Amino acid sequence: MIRPTLTAAGDAVRLPVRDALLAPLLDELATAYVADPTTISTLLRVHAESVRRLDHAVADDSMPDYERAMRAAGADATRELLLDELPAECVLDPRLTPDVAITLAGRITRLAGHIRHTTPKGPHS
Repeated sequence: MIRPTLTAAGDAVRLPVRDALLAPLLDELATAYVADPTTISTLLRVHAESVRRLDHAVADDSMPDYERAMRAAGADATRELLLDELPAECVLDPRLTPDVAITLAGRITRLAGHIRHTTPKGPHS
């Protein structure tokens, strides 16, 4: 479960999703690469090119909207190909039982309340 904490400065609530969600995803990608480096490296190269083309389309004000949409769809498609190589449990969004969701919400609320009560108007006012 994601365990919310305060930032070092104590002015925001931190949700450590990198450790809880991204680390296992990276581990599985590395494992998939070792199992089939040719396929995974090809998929990564194709996805990188799709993302580069999308970035160019987004930054180019003269690019027609339909072209941006096509490039976004291309990046989505190559991302899906990569995700299809990973085990399903790494790709799914976390599913929280009602009790776990309530516990997480309570922790976030307590931390946010602490910030609100220890700063004059909150950290971002």
